[in-house]
Amino acid sequence: MSTAPTCPLCHTTQTRWFHQDTRPRALLRDFYRCSVCDLTFVPKAFHINASAEKAIYDHHQNDPHDVGYRRFLSRLTQPIFERLEPGSKGLDFGCGPGPTIAVMSQEAGFSCTNYDLYYHPDTSALQQHYDFITSTEVFEHLSAPATVIDTLLQCLKPGGWLGLMTKRTPDDEHFPQWHYTLDPTHITFYSDATCRWIAQHYQLELTIMSDDTLLLRKP
Repeated sequence: MSTAPTCPLCHTTQTRWFHQDTRPRALLRDFYRCSVCDLTFVPKAFHINASAEKAIYDHHQNDPHDVGYRRFLSRLTQPIFERLEPGSKGLDFGCGPGPTIAVMSQEAGFSCTNYDLYYHPDTSALQQHYDFITSTEVFEHLSAPATVIDTLLQCLKPGGWLGLMTKRTPDDEHFPQWHYTLDPTHITFYSDATCRWIAQHYQLELTIMSDDTLLLRKP
């Protein structure tokens, strides 16, 4: 029997095979579930390479002039903005090819730096400190979420807000038909229990806003 893969969030080996996606539109990928943090993840053997990943992202239509896209992002930005002091400084981690949160932040009276592995790869942005950090539709793409969380929390000032948007895992009955797993760049999936584990492990205050939006506050 092969060794179970290590969880990319809590690094335990207490993981088990959970599901294989055999739908016509899906890649034949295995999904594992961690018994400690409840993360569901796709092992590295099934990850696509960076060029194939970027080719998919290049098709994303992120546009700061798109009213619908702004409305979508405002479900995260609005509750964060309401909690900020005037002049607060932020980071949009994984801003994509059409950075929009930075524009919305400026309109609300805040500054915001863009960072993206492919489109805004200046790592000096990750050496600064911020009052708020947003990451929208990014965490499901992370092969090493623990490393990313460590980095973001080092950038976040005490009392600062980390806002995440990623659809949370449905119950086991509905997981096999979940549309979110059809995207080959989606490799890590977070349940409510996973979010609570993150908050407890990193000593953060958790506020779940909706089924895909949550806030974490650094004490």
